[in-house]
Amino acid sequence: MLNFIFLLATTLFFTNSVHAQSTYLQVGEAKTKKAVVALTPSIAAPESAAGALSQVEKTIQSDLEFIDTFRILPTAGFPQSKITAAEQIKYADWAKSGTDYLSYGSFKLEGSNAIFEFHLMNIGGNKEVLAKRYTSESSELKILGHSIANDIVNAITGKKGIFLTRIAFICDKTGKKEIFSSSFDGSDIRQVTRIRSLTMAPAWSPDGQKIAFAVYNRHSDNTKNIDLFEMNLRTGGLKLLSNRKGINSGASYSPSGDKLAYTMSYTGNPEIHVLNLETKETSQLTHSIGFDVDPAWSPDGQKLAFVSSRPGKPMLYTLDLKNPADAKRLTYAGSYNATPAWSPDGKKIAFAGWLDKRFDLFTITSDGGKIERLTKDEGNNEDPHYSPDGSFLVFSSSRSGGKNIFIMGSEGGNVKRLTFGMGECVAPKWSPYL
Repeated sequence: MLNFIFLLATTLFFTNSVHAQSTYLQVGEAKTKKAVVALTPSIAAPESAAGALSQVEKTIQSDLEFIDTFRILPTAGFPQSKITAAEQIKYADWAKSGTDYLSYGSFKLEGSNAIFEFHLMNIGGNKEVLAKRYTSESSELKILGHSIANDIVNAITGKKGIFLTRIAFICDKTGKKEIFSSSFDGSDIRQVTRIRSLTMAPAWSPDGQKIAFAVYNRHSDNTKNIDLFEMNLRTGGLKLLSNRKGINSGASYSPSGDKLAYTMSYTGNPEIHVLNLETKETSQLTHSIGFDVDPAWSPDGQKLAFVSSRPGKPMLYTLDLKNPADAKRLTYAGSYNATPAWSPDGKKIAFAGWLDKRFDLFTITSDGGKIERLTKDEGNNEDPHYSPDGSFLVFSSSRSGGKNIFIMGSEGGNVKRLTFGMGECVAPKWSPYL
């Protein structure tokens, strides 16, 4: 079960329009330009707090380096060693060193609390873009570092940072297929379910408090069925959502969190249905001669992408929820397309496609106008899902031998492996901002 830790961050002061649009480095520019950040050593008081401060600073640096949008200026290039106030900053010297942003601050331990007063300066603009006092439990220094790194990303790029997000996935480490979750970088792996069966297709609720998933379940009459459950991640409580005869799987929460799209086959054919989580009423959206599976809700809540075999082979379709009967075919390439996932801005849909005798990852614009291939000649690559800021895709791949969880930039490249020694791992889903 996920353990959400309380972190208090209170604003000290802001000067000269902290989030001025002119200071933003658009994340998409990271391919050609990286923001150079100098993380100058903060002051620890008392000196015995230096070890704790070092943990926080290492987390901040590791986070910023992970997303490949920033370059951290080596300390050898610092024109100043210690800064305690903005008035001390020699802007011209830092500009000559190539620095775009500079941080300084002070750190102290008070009882069970760690307190960090953190400042980030825009060197080119000669102004402060971030000033906050952060307070956390001294046992949660990594979360403190992630929170500061998130705010640095937001101050520079205008987008939220992903450093407190998590990734859910299925692994068979225990001998059964259970849901596990990790931090964005693959650290802090936790077992979420202990069903001791076959769990499938996890899906995060929009508030990150729940996960819906399917289970190969045995009913009281001794028949086996694929049932849909929901777990409350705070309490660990399980709720049965759907157990009609046949398939109840492939859940996708609506952006508002009050509805769930999924596949049911109790009518004899797998079709897309929507469950109203408040009224418990269901409505059938698709009616086709083929199977309709893998629904994915668009970010604006107006459309669903899904996979249908109605053309004779599984292809991607979209439907407008105002007129679900008028589904539009989106893909025509390959012989099998699966697991669509919308980008957070709604402009693209990532999916897995069978081509050249393997599954690879592709993106297609939501109007079907342009398709791009992201992987090739590196095993089977499946189950893509976007990070909440749209800068990464998490996916499963057999490139390392068995199936493991990887992430890469949303345009391809910068691939990082997240799971090791977890058995076969599949079906990753990135959480919303937590």
